[in-house]
Amino acid sequence: MTRIKTTHVGSLPRSDELSDLLFKKDKKEKIDLDNFDAVVKKDVKKIVKKQIDLGVDFISDGEMSKISYATYVKDRIDGFSGESERKAPRDLDDFPTFKERIARTGGTPTYTRPCCTHELKIKDTLSLTKDINNFKDALKENNHNQAFMNAASPGVISAFLPNKFYKNDDEYLDSLSKLMKQEYEEIVSNEIHLQLDCPDLALARHMTFKDLSEDEFLKRAEKQIEFLNLSLENIPQSKIRMHICWGNYEGPHSHDISLDKILPLILKANVGTYLLESSNPRHSHEWQAFEGIKLPQDKIIAPGVIDSTTNFIEHPEVVKNRLIQFSKVINKDQLMAGTDCGFSTFAGFGNVDENIVYKKLESLVIGTELASKTI
Repeated sequence: MTRIKTTHVGSLPRSDELSDLLFKKDKKEKIDLDNFDAVVKKDVKKIVKKQIDLGVDFISDGEMSKISYATYVKDRIDGFSGESERKAPRDLDDFPTFKERIARTGGTPTYTRPCCTHELKIKDTLSLTKDINNFKDALKENNHNQAFMNAASPGVISAFLPNKFYKNDDEYLDSLSKLMKQEYEEIVSNEIHLQLDCPDLALARHMTFKDLSEDEFLKRAEKQIEFLNLSLENIPQSKIRMHICWGNYEGPHSHDISLDKILPLILKANVGTYLLESSNPRHSHEWQAFEGIKLPQDKIIAPGVIDSTTNFIEHPEVVKNRLIQFSKVINKDQLMAGTDCGFSTFAGFGNVDENIVYKKLESLVIGTELASKTI
């Protein structure tokens, strides 16, 4: 029996203690950095053991040290200042009463999102070293070696931390790709798989680039993949994962670009594994996009079979059936079971209760075992 492996997208709920420290650090309030490091190390150990105990195969450090999956970069690269304009997704613009309700209920986190205002230069490599060492120590303690670490793609950085300095966005992406290349290679050199978070290839269509035509957006996306590939030139694609996301929020998603439009583009990326949102109601039909595509033998698809925005705990049979559906268009040995998105994209924020997160991951593991025996 070929066993389908399990994973998730990366971020997991931070403790209240750590979330409080992360937001104070983000606001440049004075904190005891030795205490911060100790709390991160402690929480990474806990989160690694929890994933292993649940039976998840490919695990992460939960992004414990980061306030968010993209804006952490501002603390590692010099060249950012001020505050960027926040653009609401186009689907929320269509439903202003719902948009107001989200804002009123505190559904939008407040964290620093500066712009690129001068030349970019690496200013901090120690934070990455600490993240890697914390993760490796926890993995060694638990005798586990299937691991990945998240990193922001040049495209998502440019979407969240917009360019106000370089003469055009291509020049900005070029600079970002050269600098992030160092982070990517450092992660992989430590025997940890690299996961690139790339909502710029999906979410950005109805947020950052909502004023472009579809053709203009696809040209932009292709350019972002070209720059991404440059930053990956020294890394085997088997060590690289890519997460495609339409936005980890409960909402209409009525302007999401369809997977079949972006799939030919994202398959040009020099990555081995693709984690795709596949459970939420707007995208659960899109396994069909693979019917007309011959998936290269060296690519793995990890559909999200668990929704990261709802407190419903998926029944293992639902997980099994979702994987069976994908097995009709993708070979079993090219399948991995994942989640739609991270459960704590921003520290301290997430629709799903912390305890429910782990029951959902438990269901992921059980349902995948059922699918492995069935397919």
